[in-house]
Amino acid sequence: MQARSGLERHRQLRQWVADRLRAEILDGRRRPGDWLRQESVAREEGVSQTPVREALKQLVAEGLLEHVPYRGIRVVTLSVEDAEDLYASRAVLEPIAARHAARAITPDEVRELTSLHERMVACEIPARLREYRDLNRRFHEAIIGASRRPFLTRTLGHLWSAFPTMLWSNVPGIATTSSPEREDPDAAEHAEIVAALTAHDPDRAAAAVKRHVEEAGRTLVAAMRAHP
Repeated sequence: MQARSGLERHRQLRQWVADRLRAEILDGRRRPGDWLRQESVAREEGVSQTPVREALKQLVAEGLLEHVPYRGIRVVTLSVEDAEDLYASRAVLEPIAARHAARAITPDEVRELTSLHERMVACEIPARLREYRDLNRRFHEAIIGASRRPFLTRTLGHLWSAFPTMLWSNVPGIATTSSPEREDPDAAEHAEIVAALTAHDPDRAAAAVKRHVEEAGRTLVAAMRAHP
């Protein structure tokens, strides 16, 4: 019993370290290309090296970190091509999820989406940009979850676990401020998505999500090219 309890505490500590490091990466406190030394991270986080080693392995598996042979582990650097591929993938898969969600979404899920949309609209930018981006992620995840399609949910969950947030937070000039040209269109596009899902219109929902993802990708890629 004690051994099992100790193992559970170890798992919790490993996950705590992984969550801390993930948040630091997504917030831009650990930048693309930064090296993460096991000993230094353990000292900074006030833990032993064992949970740090396991947390680093977890984040490598998630794609936030990369292992460079004979060098160590560092935060991945995402290129313009990575951003293009990510949003191209989302522009194919998320409309499929939205199409299924339009058929299966419940009144409670519609109310949750509406609430998330209204909270985003109420966010003052840039003061509440971090909150806005978190709400935006939850908005998209709610649509994906409403699709009731396990494979799509798992696949898109991996794409959304880090990369959109990480890409935005690591582009100079828009890391702490939004792209002005996207503020009003973003709100209008979200409203159209909610309306389509509320109407249980699969074609309208799929088209609205596709247009929204493609426009967000276009803006991000343009920002990355302007701030290489």
